Amino acid sequence: MKTKNNRLEALRMIISSQELGSQEELLSALQKEGFQLTQATLSRDLKQLKVAKASSMSGNYVYVLPNDTMYKRVSTPSKVREMMEVPGFLSINFSGNMGVIKTRPGYASAIAWNIDGSDIPQIIGTIAGDDTIFIVIKEGVSHRDVINALREVVPNIK
Repeated sequence: MKTKNNRLEALRMIISSQELGSQEELLSALQKEGFQLTQATLSRDLKQLKVAKASSMSGNYVYVLPNDTMYKRVSTPSKVREMMEVPGFLSINFSGNMGVIKTRPGYASAIAWNIDGSDIPQIIGTIAGDDTIFIVIKEGVSHRDVINALREVVPNIK
């Protein structure tokens, strides 16, 4: 599953930093980043990310992501690997059996999805906004236990 999450993140970064108008161009860009996949897999990934085509400033139709602050097109793109090394996680704070995770804009939903999908027994559930995740912790679980469990899912958590 980690490979798919990395691939989806790379796809987001590629779409946000380049004007690409065909699946062949997307496949080529992903291959340059070390991802080997079929056109059918790419098509499913595009559907999952709700990618659309829109007219660019140059008049060409290019792939775009849904309105998401994190993935607005940048004027001087970095390499995808460089962008992916910057973590989305910023901080975590607790109050009783509740926690608040702060993220970079646009990262909260993806991180919360990873947390929920990992079935961490210490966490009952999450609610995500754009840059904030609210977590509910089971009674009697220490904050340190939650952080240790989240290390498997959230890069750079301390």
